[in-house]
Amino acid sequence: MPELPDITAYISAIESRILGQRLEAVRINGPSLLRTARPPVSATEDKLVREIRRVGKRIAIGVEDDLWLVLHLMIAGRLHWKAAPAKIGGRNQLASFDFPNGSLVLTEAGSKRRASLHIVQGEAALDQMNPGGVEVFESDLDAFRNALRTENRTLKRALTDPRIFSGIGNAYSDEILHAAQLSPVTLTQKLTPEESERLYNATRSTLQLWIDRLNAEAAKSFPEKVTAFRPEMAVHGKFEQPCPRCGEKIQRIRYADNETDYCARCQTNGKLLADRSLSRLMKSDWPRTLDELEALKRR
Repeated sequence: MPELPDITAYISAIESRILGQRLEAVRINGPSLLRTARPPVSATEDKLVREIRRVGKRIAIGVEDDLWLVLHLMIAGRLHWKAAPAKIGGRNQLASFDFPNGSLVLTEAGSKRRASLHIVQGEAALDQMNPGGVEVFESDLDAFRNALRTENRTLKRALTDPRIFSGIGNAYSDEILHAAQLSPVTLTQKLTPEESERLYNATRSTLQLWIDRLNAEAAKSFPEKVTAFRPEMAVHGKFEQPCPRCGEKIQRIRYADNETDYCARCQTNGKLLADRSLSRLMKSDWPRTLDELEALKRR
């Protein structure tokens, strides 16, 4: 799922192309995409784009008459910039937003249709689309700590909860926790003041690093290949590859459609975190440390 740095890069690329342009037409090809009936899509057509804004992990395109087209890309939704008018057809091309200078095309890979488009009018209606999480770059350390203490959850769950923190998802939470050298399963209310400050600084620095990097790429060309797995990442998607800090192999926990990647040496004092399904299967044979894991591999 595109997260804060990816959404920021999308907005940067979109702004340079459509800000001040007239939205000529909205063509919807995916029957489940549009989630609102009023105002109608036609109300946004033939209107100038006034603003583009990030709302959590959503992209909000504001046009005249205080109308907003709010896109949530979910896991597999992606945006593309095509020559106008772009041809859309086939099951993966969900919509096209046509401007005089090009078309912004929304696609979604796979069979599940999770991406959404809402049409709303007014700031109050737009604000209702916001899950309410803290904006990390607008908060100080105290506000960050207060958000962490809202519920006693694991750091991984807290960072990825849009009601607690805005725009952070699975990929960048792994990178943040590695930078902070904290375990993904540490409970928020057990953090020491020093650890919470370390997490605060790591969150800001990691997100800023990727915002700068992806914005630089977007300045050269439209970000057509947004992915959660990038070669420059330290741990996310790097299972069994060497940690860039200590050289130990990256470990992972898999659950549902997600995985958490971490370095046991840097983040958990060498302790292996139990994968729920595998630990149930292996029971007492589940290795607890890196040394036990290596011994198991040598059998």
